[in-house]
Amino acid sequence: MDPLIFGLFAVAYIASLIWGFKKHSKTASVILFLTIIGLIYDNGVLAIGHLISEGTLLENLNLGRFWIHALFTPPLLLFSLFILREAGIHIAFKTWFVVSFVVLWIVATIVEIIVEIRGLELTVQESYGVLSYAAVETASGPPPMILIVLIGLLIAGILLAWKKKWWWMLVGTIAMAIGSAVLFDIGSDAATNAFELFLIITLLWTAIRFSNQKST
Repeated sequence: MDPLIFGLFAVAYIASLIWGFKKHSKTASVILFLTIIGLIYDNGVLAIGHLISEGTLLENLNLGRFWIHALFTPPLLLFSLFILREAGIHIAFKTWFVVSFVVLWIVATIVEIIVEIRGLELTVQESYGVLSYAAVETASGPPPMILIVLIGLLIAGILLAWKKKWWWMLVGTIAMAIGSAVLFDIGSDAATNAFELFLIITLLWTAIRFSNQKST
């Protein structure tokens, strides 16, 4: 069942990307597209793993998932910065605020490479019909990089809710935080990916909402 679910997620991301291409006009949307493309790849590989079968090809495709996750997720911190600027939130134009988010982006990327990718060893794994390659050793709890990204998204979500009465980015971020922290015993490994999809939709909706506003 899970291969079908991940396949549907990939299709949903493709639809979101097309929706975003039609509606976007600012930097934040373009940054978000990078993350969406990464998620299309991630869910697509999980969906077709059982069709490829165990071997070098599938292992390399899954290794790509780790690298794309490390390189395409931290830019959500830059998305957070630019969406605040596009919404006209004054603090987002202050030098210290810009530098803080850029530093967080760099730190999150480096931390992910050091913690998750350096010395990475993959082993074949089959779960709920999904054939993939996963890390031999996995840490418990959300990866540090995810926590850093969620902090940036949370700050931006709070500011948009406070200054612009726009709650969806905050709602999506809180939902993602819950999905990352709580283990759901539902007979599927797709729960976290479902929260990711909800987050991305709220972020894309936020980008479209503020894409035509002038920064002040």
